[in-house]
Amino acid sequence: MKQIHTIPALRAFRKQASHPIAFVPTMGALHIGHAALLDHARKLVGNRGTVIVSIFVNPTQFGPNEDYLKYPRTPDEDLALCRQHHADAAFLPDVASIYEPDASTYVEETSLSAGFCGASRPGHFRGVATVVVKLFNLIQPDFAIFGEKDWQQLTIIRRVVRDLFLPIRIEAVPTVREPDGLACSSRNRYLSPSERAAAPAIYKALSETAALAANGETSTAILRNHLLNLLNAIPNASTDYAEIADEQTLQVPDHILRPARALVAVRFPSARLIDNFPILPPQSHSRHSSP
Repeated sequence: MKQIHTIPALRAFRKQASHPIAFVPTMGALHIGHAALLDHARKLVGNRGTVIVSIFVNPTQFGPNEDYLKYPRTPDEDLALCRQHHADAAFLPDVASIYEPDASTYVEETSLSAGFCGASRPGHFRGVATVVVKLFNLIQPDFAIFGEKDWQQLTIIRRVVRDLFLPIRIEAVPTVREPDGLACSSRNRYLSPSERAAAPAIYKALSETAALAANGETSTAILRNHLLNLLNAIPNASTDYAEIADEQTLQVPDHILRPARALVAVRFPSARLIDNFPILPPQSHSRHSSP
């Protein structure tokens, strides 16, 4: 696997790379969820194609009081995981390579990013969209692979690609979870032992809410209140948001008539965790269970 640190070196590698090219953007601190993204990328392009992963902690998606400086950076372990999962190249730029000192151009999606994490973290998705488009322009992949754990981010990236006519197919990989249901996240390592013991209740609340919908409940207000009550019972945690939104538009309907997602963010003293779970209308469950 080739390690690349500069844009000229990346462009030289890209020029001779075998197609198709699959790209996995990350901020490092890689875990089994990222391994699933890399495995999917390799499956897409086969042995003849090229898998490129980026490892870059993007400063523009962090707010002034967030964890940019303490965000875990584990380059040696990250590179080992990339090799193990058959990446062909890892791009590890420094901040100066990605952002000129007087950079003044940003990419901003203005609809899907308005609520949820966009409301809780102003400017976050502008930073995400900007760095992703920069990396897309540098790598020019055929495929880009994202996890479903950050459903809002995935939806925004799909919209950016559509609106800017970028010739890239966005591939989504289902959320990878620990055996107790906790969604894999680089920030899980922040959790204290007691917080880690409590955190799987997030998944339990989501799955119980999905079960309520599967049993025929379509009112988003009832589903949301059920979800919120379960989340509010988690020890030493507070709910940043909990909502039931349309999977594609992220709008909150009165009733579940199309596939939706339960979207949550929960704050522990040591970490803010996000998760989501599909909420299907009753007829979808009926069709799914039909022979």
